Amino acid sequence: MYTFDGRIRYSEVDRTRRLTVEKTIDYFQDCSTFQSEDLGVGFDYMAQMHSAWVINYWQIEFRRRPALGDAVRIGTSPYSFKGILGLRNFWMETAEGEKLAVANSVWSLLDLTKMYPQRIPEELAGKYELSPKLEMKYSPRKIAVPDAGGEAAEEITVRLHHLDTNQHMNNAQYVHFAVMYLPADAEVRELRVEYRKQAMLGDRITPVLYRTDGCLLVSMNGTDGKAYAVVEISLSK
Repeated sequence: MYTFDGRIRYSEVDRTRRLTVEKTIDYFQDCSTFQSEDLGVGFDYMAQMHSAWVINYWQIEFRRRPALGDAVRIGTSPYSFKGILGLRNFWMETAEGEKLAVANSVWSLLDLTKMYPQRIPEELAGKYELSPKLEMKYSPRKIAVPDAGGEAAEEITVRLHHLDTNQHMNNAQYVHFAVMYLPADAEVRELRVEYRKQAMLGDRITPVLYRTDGCLLVSMNGTDGKAYAVVEISLSK
């Protein structure tokens, strides 16, 4: 288990002065990054391996979004390494231990030379102490997209400011665009994101929206009609 303490900043809140959905992901990503750096298997180590961790799946359960100025503790713990996959929990809580958000995530180790997933070396996996899985509802990793009934939104072009250190569109950016299509008074209860392929600089993405009672599904499609990512947002009633 690894934790760090933070405080909700003005730059991280929405019009209601509460932490945004995508900034929650940023906190979680920072937490696992800090852990890897502190264990000596951060960016420099991975660069020598010509490897990088890439996200395949997020499932985040929002229990209460913290407000501007709130003190929070962010935690993470890997619970399994299987072949090319690393499975990891995250949470955000108050100083008193109230869980504000809990998450499950699936990562793969990418060979940057071949741009293909690789088996996780024992030397790397062994740096992390495994913990029991966090108590939460675990949903399937695959998100089904309806065959019809979608509404195409305005096309998005991947710009430099969307990229991360792996030179592809950062995973939180897909969520940033998806939440734009929510009703103004919507309260997110759960977020699931399935990442299918990497969007690179200059790629054009067309969000296709599927709305049902209490749920918004956004398929982020390339020019070939295939999804880069599928974002499912369940709303509180």
